[in-house]
Amino acid sequence: MNKTILIVDDEEPIRTSLRGILEDEEYTVVEAESGEIALEILAKGGISAILLDIWMEGIDGIETLRRIKSNKKENPIDPDLPVVIMSGHGTIDTAVSATKEGAYDFLEKPLSLDRVLLLLDRAIAAFALIKENRALKAKMEDELPPMIGESPAMRQLKEQIDRLAPTDGWVLISGDNGAGKEVAARQIHSLSHRHDGPFIAVSSAAIPEEHIEVELFGREEGSLGSTPSIQAGRFEQANGGTLFLDAVGDMSLRTQAKILRTLQERSFQRVGGNQPIQADVRVIASTSKDLEEEIREGRFRQDLFYRLNVIPLQLPPLHKRLEDIPILVDYFAGLLQRHNQSKARSFAPATFKSLREYHWPGNVRELKNLVERLLIMAPNPIIQPEDLPEFIYKKQAIPASTPWDSLLDIESLREARLGFERIYLKHFLERNSGNISRTSETIGMERSALHRKLKTLGLG
Repeated sequence: MNKTILIVDDEEPIRTSLRGILEDEEYTVVEAESGEIALEILAKGGISAILLDIWMEGIDGIETLRRIKSNKKENPIDPDLPVVIMSGHGTIDTAVSATKEGAYDFLEKPLSLDRVLLLLDRAIAAFALIKENRALKAKMEDELPPMIGESPAMRQLKEQIDRLAPTDGWVLISGDNGAGKEVAARQIHSLSHRHDGPFIAVSSAAIPEEHIEVELFGREEGSLGSTPSIQAGRFEQANGGTLFLDAVGDMSLRTQAKILRTLQERSFQRVGGNQPIQADVRVIASTSKDLEEEIREGRFRQDLFYRLNVIPLQLPPLHKRLEDIPILVDYFAGLLQRHNQSKARSFAPATFKSLREYHWPGNVRELKNLVERLLIMAPNPIIQPEDLPEFIYKKQAIPASTPWDSLLDIESLREARLGFERIYLKHFLERNSGNISRTSETIGMERSALHRKLKTLGLG
């Protein structure tokens, strides 16, 4: 169990005294001399309980507590973290106020060391139970659908997964966008001997180049002689389980080199750290690109391709398994209806015929989105062909896919915004033949700011 305590107090002697006592009891201690510094440390994770003084310069303890407990979506701090308030001027009103703001308990100075240790033990145990319950709930709510379909292509795919899943071989899943690559990766994990371990997914395309190293390998910060502040990366989080590297073909060559070294040595170092950490993970990668073509164009490392492509797995697009459409529609409709997101409806046989005649450029994801739309918007209990979009029902010209379409599949607003900026700036750079000065004038952005933005987005 993690026993890392953050002490927040602007009086150094108190921090030093508490550190000595807690370290004697085998706690790991991190210190902060202000609420502002504490919030920065907490945003990086790795803390299991907080001792927080009320009276500090800058933002005081109560305001710091409010920010820790904030349920705003942009708050990176776990609001369930237990916070024990400390005060040298304790009153009943102060204790009540702290409790209303979500404090775990209240301690008066001078501190009773036995009570400090008792409260911390209880707080950490309670936090561990909260996290365990949260993980179980998330596992129940966020399970992706199983591999659905009885077409020859799907039967062959299921047989391949059944054979490769029990091994520890690394897998490279290829397939069009929306074909279900993450579903296949989760199926492999669930059938492997690592199924009780974590399944950690990371989208290579959604993380800016300057953040990818920390995202994958973590960060370690701290001055000489102090306890480092640690941010665990995805490799560390996946220890004992499976790491799914989605859109691996979109990684930069620099990131590819770091991934290759980690896979070869089966160990890595956090950014800023110097100790090797063993990586007991099974790697499953996916791509919608032709990696052999990317190798020929110099955009993907051949040695990394051979390292990842131990067991290749090709997912069939939906237009090559059209006979699975009724099964998929029934599954998605039942799933939505069970979650009370729509009324009970059925599909007319003629509707299925129209669906099978469409070529499905967005694959299973496009079908799922269409089913949800029809269940909500169709006027009658039985969905007829005329309820379908015109480009399916009347076979009109199919709308051309654009780079903007993929942004609608990104649930994170921050990642979608970054994706929009990449597409937008790349468009105007190409229109201005790569001339940054002309591009800055066109879009009304100062040249140095544009240069920094391009570098941030990996377009430099």
